[in-house]
Amino acid sequence: MSQPAPRPYLTIRADGSHEIEVKRSRFICHLARVGDEQAAQEFIAGVRKRYWDARHNCTAFVVGAEHRRERSSDDGEPAGTAGVPMLEVLRRRGITDTVTVVTRYFGGVLLGAGGLVRAYGGAVSAALDEVGLVERRPVALLRVAVDHARAGRLENDLRAAGYAVRESRYEAGGVLIELGVPEPEVPAFHSWLAETSGGGAVARPAGLTHVEVPWSAP
Repeated sequence: MSQPAPRPYLTIRADGSHEIEVKRSRFICHLARVGDEQAAQEFIAGVRKRYWDARHNCTAFVVGAEHRRERSSDDGEPAGTAGVPMLEVLRRRGITDTVTVVTRYFGGVLLGAGGLVRAYGGAVSAALDEVGLVERRPVALLRVAVDHARAGRLENDLRAAGYAVRESRYEAGGVLIELGVPEPEVPAFHSWLAETSGGGAVARPAGLTHVEVPWSAP
């Protein structure tokens, strides 16, 4: 049984942090891109060590593009008032491979359950707006084999046609040009290559990768 094709997904553009203040309490949201749960837990441990003197370091993360794994922690805040609203922000925006820790320095004013939910969720939302998002789109990797005489011309044609050339390797027997092509466009690419090269170049599959495209809410 064939596996379903990978789908695009959203993640943060870069690691970062952002602070908001709510009734004299400081909420510092830390964000990091992570590839698995272990990396998320290591980031959380690092933030807690650095901000050991804070009243709370509440956490949430989502990892995995297809089969997502989620965790959250209120770290001493009333149940459901910190980690869950933080996680809900990630879910609502469709973000994965991301961990967030919100460090709270208590300002002396009690916020109540509703106020805490708004503060922790708002801290994550504001930090996401600050660092920005990217869409990671799956692309098929192809290696095009061509002789030395045609390689330069073909590489120029590939770039002019808008194909993402990743590298060119010159070897004794010819040149291998590696490029990424969105999977739905692979059949059309083979037709284009045959026509452009007069049948002198052949493309073979070489796996999958992702390209990142800046993303903003529609």
